[in-house]
Amino acid sequence: MGKVAFRIFLSGIICMAISYAVNMVSALLTMDFYKDPAYFQVWSKIMMPLAGPPPWYFMFYSLGFSLIGGLLISTVYYFVKGAFRQKSAVSKGLFYGLLLILAAGIPFMLSIILIINLPLLLIAGWTITSAAIYLLDGMVIAKLIK
Repeated sequence: MGKVAFRIFLSGIICMAISYAVNMVSALLTMDFYKDPAYFQVWSKIMMPLAGPPPWYFMFYSLGFSLIGGLLISTVYYFVKGAFRQKSAVSKGLFYGLLLILAAGIPFMLSIILIINLPLLLIAGWTITSAAIYLLDGMVIAKLIK
Protein backbone atom coordinates (compact mmCIF):
# COMPACT_ATOMS: atom_id res chain seq x y z
CA MET A 1 0.00 0.00 0.00
CA GLY A 2 1.41 3.36 -1.00
CA LYS A 3 1.93 6.26 1.35
CA VAL A 4 -1.09 8.20 0.07
CA ALA A 5 -3.36 5.14 0.18
CA PHE A 6 -2.22 4.41 3.73
CA ARG A 7 -2.94 8.01 4.82
CA ILE A 8 -6.38 7.92 3.18
CA PHE A 9 -7.13 4.61 4.89
CA LEU A 10 -5.88 5.88 8.25
CA SER A 11 -7.91 9.07 7.97
CA GLY A 12 -10.96 6.98 7.03
CA ILE A 13 -10.49 4.90 10.20
CA ILE A 14 -10.12 8.02 12.36
CA CYS A 15 -13.15 9.64 10.71
CA MET A 16 -15.11 6.47 11.49
CA ALA A 17 -14.13 6.75 15.16
CA ILE A 18 -15.04 10.45 15.26
CA SER A 19 -18.40 9.78 13.66
CA TYR A 20 -19.14 6.95 16.04
CA ALA A 21 -18.21 8.95 19.14
CA VAL A 22 -20.08 12.12 18.13
CA ASN A 23 -23.15 10.17 17.03
CA MET A 24 -23.21 8.25 20.32
CA VAL A 25 -23.23 11.50 22.29
CA SER A 26 -25.91 12.88 19.99
CA ALA A 27 -28.04 9.75 20.34
CA LEU A 28 -27.82 9.96 24.12
CA LEU A 29 -28.91 13.61 24.05
CA THR A 30 -31.84 12.91 21.70
CA MET A 31 -32.86 9.47 23.00
CA ASP A 32 -36.41 10.57 23.80
CA PHE A 33 -37.11 10.94 20.07
CA TYR A 34 -35.91 7.40 19.39
CA LYS A 35 -38.00 5.96 22.24
CA ASP A 36 -41.20 7.75 21.16
CA PRO A 37 -43.62 5.14 19.73
CA ALA A 38 -44.99 7.78 17.34
CA TYR A 39 -41.77 7.47 15.32
CA PHE A 40 -41.12 3.70 15.47
CA GLN A 41 -42.32 3.28 11.88
CA VAL A 42 -39.84 5.89 10.65
CA TRP A 43 -36.69 4.03 11.70
CA SER A 44 -35.11 1.50 9.37
CA LYS A 45 -35.48 -2.22 9.96
CA ILE A 46 -31.69 -2.37 10.44
CA MET A 47 -31.85 0.10 13.33
CA MET A 48 -35.12 -1.01 14.84
CA PRO A 49 -36.50 -4.31 13.53
CA LEU A 50 -38.77 -4.32 16.59
CA ALA A 51 -39.71 -1.60 19.02
CA GLY A 52 -36.80 -1.08 21.37
CA PRO A 53 -33.07 -0.52 21.23
CA PRO A 54 -31.11 -1.34 18.07
CA PRO A 55 -29.84 -4.91 17.73
CA TRP A 56 -26.16 -5.68 18.28
CA TYR A 57 -25.37 -5.76 14.55
CA PHE A 58 -26.55 -2.16 14.04
CA MET A 59 -23.20 -0.99 15.43
CA PHE A 60 -21.33 -2.90 12.70
CA TYR A 61 -23.45 -1.32 9.97
CA SER A 62 -22.89 2.07 11.55
CA LEU A 63 -19.12 1.59 11.72
CA GLY A 64 -18.97 0.22 8.18
CA PHE A 65 -21.00 3.07 6.71
CA SER A 66 -18.91 5.60 8.66
CA LEU A 67 -15.71 4.03 7.35
CA ILE A 68 -16.99 4.25 3.77
CA GLY A 69 -17.92 7.90 4.31
CA GLY A 70 -14.54 8.65 5.87
CA LEU A 71 -12.71 7.00 2.98
CA LEU A 72 -14.78 8.92 0.44
CA ILE A 73 -14.27 12.36 1.96
CA SER A 74 -10.57 11.60 2.51
CA THR A 75 -10.16 10.62 -1.12
CA VAL A 76 -12.00 13.72 -2.31
CA TYR A 77 -9.76 15.88 -0.12
CA TYR A 78 -6.68 14.33 -1.70
CA PHE A 79 -7.87 15.47 -5.13
CA VAL A 80 -9.03 18.99 -4.17
CA LYS A 81 -6.49 19.97 -1.49
CA GLY A 82 -4.40 21.94 -3.98
CA ALA A 83 -7.25 24.42 -4.42
CA PHE A 84 -7.12 25.55 -0.79
CA ARG A 85 -5.15 28.70 -0.05
CA GLN A 86 -5.01 28.32 3.72
CA LYS A 87 -1.53 27.81 5.15
CA SER A 88 -2.06 25.53 8.14
CA ALA A 89 -3.54 22.04 8.04
CA VAL A 90 -6.09 23.02 10.70
CA SER A 91 -7.30 25.98 8.60
CA LYS A 92 -7.47 23.82 5.48
CA GLY A 93 -9.32 21.14 7.39
CA LEU A 94 -11.84 23.54 8.87
CA PHE A 95 -12.42 25.07 5.45
CA TYR A 96 -12.90 21.60 3.93
CA GLY A 97 -15.28 20.69 6.75
CA LEU A 98 -17.26 23.88 6.08
CA LEU A 99 -17.45 22.98 2.40
CA LEU A 100 -18.77 19.53 3.33
CA ILE A 101 -21.41 21.12 5.57
CA LEU A 102 -22.52 23.52 2.85
CA ALA A 103 -22.39 21.03 -0.03
CA ALA A 104 -23.68 17.89 1.68
CA GLY A 105 -24.84 18.38 5.27
CA ILE A 106 -27.33 21.22 4.95
CA PRO A 107 -28.87 20.10 1.63
CA PHE A 108 -29.33 16.58 3.01
CA MET A 109 -31.03 17.83 6.17
CA LEU A 110 -33.31 20.11 4.14
CA SER A 111 -34.39 17.12 2.07
CA ILE A 112 -35.04 15.13 5.27
CA ILE A 113 -37.49 17.85 6.35
CA LEU A 114 -39.35 17.39 3.07
CA ILE A 115 -39.63 13.61 3.08
CA ILE A 116 -39.63 12.35 6.68
CA ASN A 117 -42.09 13.37 9.37
CA LEU A 118 -39.71 13.97 12.26
CA PRO A 119 -39.51 16.81 14.78
CA LEU A 120 -37.48 19.78 13.56
CA LEU A 121 -35.57 19.73 16.84
CA LEU A 122 -34.24 16.23 16.06
CA ILE A 123 -33.29 17.22 12.51
CA ALA A 124 -31.58 20.36 13.87
CA GLY A 125 -29.66 18.11 16.27
CA TRP A 126 -28.59 15.88 13.41
CA THR A 127 -27.46 18.95 11.46
CA ILE A 128 -25.32 20.15 14.36
CA THR A 129 -23.93 16.65 14.83
CA SER A 130 -23.06 16.37 11.14
CA ALA A 131 -21.41 19.79 11.19
CA ALA A 132 -19.27 18.81 14.17
CA ILE A 133 -18.26 15.56 12.47
CA TYR A 134 -17.40 17.28 9.18
CA LEU A 135 -15.27 19.93 10.92
CA LEU A 136 -13.40 17.36 13.04
CA ASP A 137 -12.99 15.04 10.06
CA GLY A 138 -11.72 17.90 7.91
CA MET A 139 -8.99 18.74 10.41
CA VAL A 140 -7.89 15.11 10.74
CA ILE A 141 -7.88 14.58 6.99
CA ALA A 142 -5.91 17.78 6.32
CA LYS A 143 -3.33 16.81 8.96
CA LEU A 144 -2.85 13.32 7.50
CA ILE A 145 -3.14 14.00 3.77
CA LYS A 146 -0.65 16.69 2.87
